[in-house]
Amino acid sequence: MSVTTRIVQMPPEKAWSVLADGWLYPLWVVGATRMRDVDEDWPSAGSCLHHSAGVWPLTIDDTTEVLEVAEGKRLVLRARAWPFGEAHVAIELHSEDGGAATEIVLEETAVSGPGALVPDAAERLMLGWRNVEALRRLAMIIEGR
Repeated sequence: MSVTTRIVQMPPEKAWSVLADGWLYPLWVVGATRMRDVDEDWPSAGSCLHHSAGVWPLTIDDTTEVLEVAEGKRLVLRARAWPFGEAHVAIELHSEDGGAATEIVLEETAVSGPGALVPDAAERLMLGWRNVEALRRLAMIIEGR
């Protein structure tokens, strides 16, 4: 499992508003190319993002489903990108600096497919690099919005 954290200089409500806008997903998730559709009830449990991953014209269409949500605090996802597999992703928001800032904690691990066969140390390294960039992008959207 890879665990990545970042502090953003905005309150948790502002950070949550970006996570709750599924159309912004490909702007901050590394590898996501485009959003095809967002379920109307996103980010409620069971709702999905319908996205594409890869580099055009070599893209694959798949979904990311909400497994658990605590509005404003926690979002747990099953991200699919077959034939590569599926990942379990948990995003938590913690109030910092008296509510003026937010610590974002992103945990990710491959749960099925070829990605689940990668040794833990290699998974942490690969996902760690990817998720540092994802949180950098997410921070720019949150702070610049």
